[in-house]
Amino acid sequence: MPTVTEVKPLEHYQFWVRFSDGVEGILDLSDLVGKGIFAPWQDYKEFEKAHVGPSGEVAWDDQIDLCPDAIYLKITGLKFAGSP
Repeated sequence: MPTVTEVKPLEHYQFWVRFSDGVEGILDLSDLVGKGIFAPWQDYKEFEKAHVGPSGEVAWDDQIDLCPDAIYLKITGLKFAGSP
């Protein structure tokens, strides 16, 4: 699977992302704000700290990161092989 090469936080807890194969898109994470490990995002400035992590994931400090595979599948609408 491709890795994240660029990420830009957007308004309303969304971010734009580009992958190593050129695929890009916008993901809305507003439904996660304030829940569990995403509690720090209640301060929007924390969400704005999104960056590309060392393994090509989307990360926020050392506390939160999102799997690039899951983001890629969500943006493209693809599914893992064997998924219904």
